[in-house]
Amino acid sequence: MNSDRFGIGWRPRLAAGILANLDRIEIVEVIADDYFYAARQERRALRTLGAQTPVTLHGVSLGLASSVPVDSRRLEHMARLCGEIEPAFWSEHLAFVRGGGIEIGHLAAPPRCEATIEGALANLAYAKQIVGVAPQVENVATLIDPPGSDRDEAAWLSAIVRNSESSLLLDLHNLHANAVNFHFDASEFLTRIPTERISTIHLAGGKWIGREGSRRLLDDHLHDVPDPVYELLEDVAFRAPQPLTVILERDGKFPSIESLLDQLDRARHAVARGRERLLQREEAA
Repeated sequence: MNSDRFGIGWRPRLAAGILANLDRIEIVEVIADDYFYAARQERRALRTLGAQTPVTLHGVSLGLASSVPVDSRRLEHMARLCGEIEPAFWSEHLAFVRGGGIEIGHLAAPPRCEATIEGALANLAYAKQIVGVAPQVENVATLIDPPGSDRDEAAWLSAIVRNSESSLLLDLHNLHANAVNFHFDASEFLTRIPTERISTIHLAGGKWIGREGSRRLLDDHLHDVPDPVYELLEDVAFRAPQPLTVILERDGKFPSIESLLDQLDRARHAVARGRERLLQREEAA
C-alpha cells in the first residue's frame, strides 16, 4: 500500500522546478525519442538525472499496435538508451504512426480487430527481444472511432495485455476523453480490463473543440487535470491493489511548479481514498 509513487513528465521548461522539488517528486518520465539522436552531453545530463531520481523512458514513435512490423532501428535506439539510463521501466503507446512507408506524424488508434491484436503481440515480443524487457503499453485517445473495428476498446486492449508480457500504462485522460466522445461509461470500462495488470497511470488535461452539439474533448496535455480524471484515479486505486506509478503529463501552457505539485498532491489524495475504500471492503469481508 505504501509503494505507490508519483511523478511528473520531464520537460525542459519544467527542469528547474522538478530538480528543486525532488522531495515531492518520486519519479520522472522522459520522452525517449528526444534522446535517440541527442548529443553526448545531453545523454550525460540524462544519466545524471537518473542518478538523482528514478527515471522512466516513454516512447512515442514505435507504432507497436499495427499489422506492420515495428521499425528495428527505433527499437535499437530504445535498447541503447535503456542500457545507458537503466530506467525503472519503459513504455509505448498502443497506436500506429506509419503505414505503407508513410509517416502520419501523430499517434493514431488502429482498427480494433484481430489483425492489429496479432500485429501488436508480435511487435511486443520483438520489442522485448531487442530491448531486453517488454514495454508497458498505453491506451490512446482518438477523435474518430477507428474504421474497420469489430470490437470495442476495452475488448481490444484486454486481448493485447492478457496475451503479452506487457503491463498496462493506463492513461486516464485518454480514457475519459474517449468515454465522453463515444458515449460509454469509463468506470464500467475499468471492470472489463485486467486491472491487475495496471502498473502506471498517466494524468493530463484537455479542451473542448468543435461547435455546440458536435463537440469533442481533445487530449492536448495543455490544461489541468479535470475532476473526472481524479475520480477515475480513485476508482483504479480501489480496483488495483498493486503498487501504482502515477505520472502527471504537461506539454505546454505551463503553470507554476507549485500548481503542478498541487495536482500531484491531489492525485496522492485520490489514490489514498481508493486505498481506504479497498481496506474497508477487505475488513468487511
